Amino acid sequence: MIVHGQTHGGIAQGVGQALLEHTHYDPESGQLLAASFMDYAMSRADTFPPLKTALSEVPSPSNRLGVRSGGEGGTTPALAAVINAIVDALGDLGVHHIEMPAIPERVWRAIRDASRIAQ
Repeated sequence: MIVHGQTHGGIAQGVGQALLEHTHYDPESGQLLAASFMDYAMSRADTFPPLKTALSEVPSPSNRLGVRSGGEGGTTPALAAVINAIVDALGDLGVHHIEMPAIPERVWRAIRDASRIAQ
């Protein structure tokens, strides 16, 4: 149960990084402008659908106990799956790459820039 919960958290963290989380700095002073959770968007449990995880328990050969980390396993695949899904959905419009986080403005700019290149 704990590892499933950690995996859910890792997935939420990956999706958050792909779609929401963005730090803003003042270009003149370097001051962090997204300095609180009022200014910094993160995934929350109440905005996530239910998730079903499956674990593949393979002992690690690199330590005597055979243990591996658990929660990080959801972060990277979630991040890649979300960004690749966006690029795939926009592929017919000529979009081949999008920077993270894929906020609406970046998606719009990617579509606009791809249409300019196609002309």
